[in-house]
Amino acid sequence: MKSDIQVLGRVAPEFAEILSPEALDFVAELAREFEPTRRALMQARTVRQSETDGGRNPDFLAATRDIRRREWRVTQAPRDLLNRRVEITGPASTRNMVINALNSGAQVYMADFEDANSPAWSQVILGQVNVRDAAAGTIAFVSPEGREYRLNQERATLVVRPRGLHLLERHLLVDGQPVSASLFDFGLAFFHNARLLLERGSGPYFYLPKLESHQEARLWNGVFDFAQGRLAVPEGSVKATVLIEHILAAFEMEEILYELRDHVTALNLGRWDYIFSFIKTFSKRPEFVLPDRAQVTMATPFLRPAAELMAHVCHKRGAHAMGGMSAYIPRRDDPESNERALAQVVRDKEREAAQGHDGAWVAHPGLVPVVREVFDRAFEGPHQIHRVPQVQVAAKDLLQVPQGEITEDGVRGNISVALQYLDAWIQGRAAVALNWLMEDTATAEIARSQLWQWVWHEARLSDGRPMSHDLYSKLRTEELAKLLQGRKPEAAGHLDKAVDLLDEMVTSPTFTQFLTIPGYRYLE
Repeated sequence: MKSDIQVLGRVAPEFAEILSPEALDFVAELAREFEPTRRALMQARTVRQSETDGGRNPDFLAATRDIRRREWRVTQAPRDLLNRRVEITGPASTRNMVINALNSGAQVYMADFEDANSPAWSQVILGQVNVRDAAAGTIAFVSPEGREYRLNQERATLVVRPRGLHLLERHLLVDGQPVSASLFDFGLAFFHNARLLLERGSGPYFYLPKLESHQEARLWNGVFDFAQGRLAVPEGSVKATVLIEHILAAFEMEEILYELRDHVTALNLGRWDYIFSFIKTFSKRPEFVLPDRAQVTMATPFLRPAAELMAHVCHKRGAHAMGGMSAYIPRRDDPESNERALAQVVRDKEREAAQGHDGAWVAHPGLVPVVREVFDRAFEGPHQIHRVPQVQVAAKDLLQVPQGEITEDGVRGNISVALQYLDAWIQGRAAVALNWLMEDTATAEIARSQLWQWVWHEARLSDGRPMSHDLYSKLRTEELAKLLQGRKPEAAGHLDKAVDLLDEMVTSPTFTQFLTIPGYRYLE
């Protein structure tokens, strides 16, 4: 059954090798083997959400208590994933950014097909071209201004993040159905690069996003084993880091590690998606309404216990515990503001190192030495896995709602960030500098989901006004006018589409699970 594969996207000459018949056959095999299970897992998400909407709270699983009690450890990380003090992330589709990230001095570079990627067909395939050339060590770029970008002798370890299990790649049909975007991204990256990376002393390494359960981790374990066997790659070659960026996954961290124990090397607390997941999961529950985003920090009750529990679980099981993102962009125009912001980054990373984390993420090369210095001071050697923090975290600790206010400034800020980000995303840019922060899809998700939650529950602003549809429309109109002020019509970008998309999500009677799903219609 190799013939029923249809490529609906344009195959430019530079894409032909990536989309070779052999590579597409491999992706099709993955789809035929695992698509029924993936669909069943997505249906299980819907059922679980309905239960939560009805008042059922998540808890640690009684059925898997034995896994949490037994002695077991994950396999040790390979040499080039032992020291993960600083990991830098960025879109795989932007060639010079890939080179800069590999040359940044970070220990790991995550080439992102997910939250920092706008998944237009050309962007996705360009990302695969860049990953292939990075794996081969041949990636180079010359800008229109003549600036040359080439790899340094020493460079970061390459890790690829495919898109989440909930997304489809509509430009490739297997047996008449769109293929899973996760399997598409993983399959092409593994097919083209696994053996080459192993020959170069590295390996096929992946970050897994948006998992909600250990059953989903079990699916990925099957994918890894199948891929290794199909291409005759040694068992255990695939190494994965799982992002704990969903409140439900926080209750199953040990089970997730157990399911992937022959492949997993680390967990990473994805703070922005974690906040988004909290809003999304409890969106219909008035007792879970969150205050302004600025008031929801890693020091707040429901985030701090998650970070502490993750460090405990990871080190107990022999895995790295990776801290969250530092999204700040260093600035030269305001030294005082820059100094204050960098001090805040340092405090954030010092807290994570003290909790037991072995490293953290940055979005800009300028933060690499800042964060590395924090973890250099915190421990000697490549990591601190030997230190198992002793913590007691109950289910109620993970479900504490941060206290604070909902302000008009907070509403306006969410509207403005969402519109600016959606405008850029539709144009093909998913890592966007706004207000000296590198925003990606996760932060836009927080902004638009808070707006929906506040409108749905008619939450009271700090001045006593209810957050109604009319008030949202009024403030959105005013924030849009600010963004258009001084712009020529031809420079308006896709703000009109951004407005339509945001209005659709905020005023819908049902919560939109991911903005990328309705937003996909605006991409090529």
